[in-house]
Amino acid sequence: MAVDALYRDDFYLSTAEAVVTVVHGDGGIELDRTCFYATSGGQPGDTGFLERADGTKIALGQTKHGATKDIIIHVPLEGQPQPLVGEALTLHIDWARRYKLMRMHTACHLLSVVCSYPITGAAVGEDESRVDFDMGEAIDKDEVTGKLMALVAENHPVTLQWITDAELAANPGIVKSKNVRPPVGLGRVSLVCIGENSSVDSQPCGGTHVSETQEVGAIHIARIEKKGKENRRFRIRFGEPATEA
Repeated sequence: MAVDALYRDDFYLSTAEAVVTVVHGDGGIELDRTCFYATSGGQPGDTGFLERADGTKIALGQTKHGATKDIIIHVPLEGQPQPLVGEALTLHIDWARRYKLMRMHTACHLLSVVCSYPITGAAVGEDESRVDFDMGEAIDKDEVTGKLMALVAENHPVTLQWITDAELAANPGIVKSKNVRPPVGLGRVSLVCIGENSSVDSQPCGGTHVSETQEVGAIHIARIEKKGKENRRFRIRFGEPATEA
């Protein structure tokens, strides 16, 4: 049975009730529904804990997909108690960590607006993210930071729109990434839309994001690395740029 992935419709849902459907031999836990994001598309899976009826906590080290995208496995840390199939649990995401990842992932989308080149790779982190672009020319990191912070300050709404797999297939040009395809196979694909009527950006993405750009906060391009003749790696960090001594 496919899990009901609650995070796909509510990025701010940090707790939920669920029932254990499968306990794997290695301790991995499947639930009938979950608010935990599973590692995908460059964004790490959620951590946190599952709470049993008696208050016992099962700490989770990661959340990942199984053989298909409709299977989500919650992986406990070593030495944690094991729940029973059919047991009801309360799910608690490490919200501070998730919210940083939401802010960072949204910042990566803004960077793809400022640098409108094909994306060749990306990884979202809690304190630093990277986005690789297929571009040959050099670009000033402070200029990019200024444009990013302008988009943040303008406080554009960030919303979700759903299209079918068939609609995506009919419009392949909306995908910016050259190497990573949007999550298909579930019948529908989410578009992350920035700005009124997607005036700033619209991009297929299965990750989690904040609801308005000002939530991203202060960010800057820490450095730009040359990775081959026509590839540039941008490293995004929270906070103001370091000032020269």
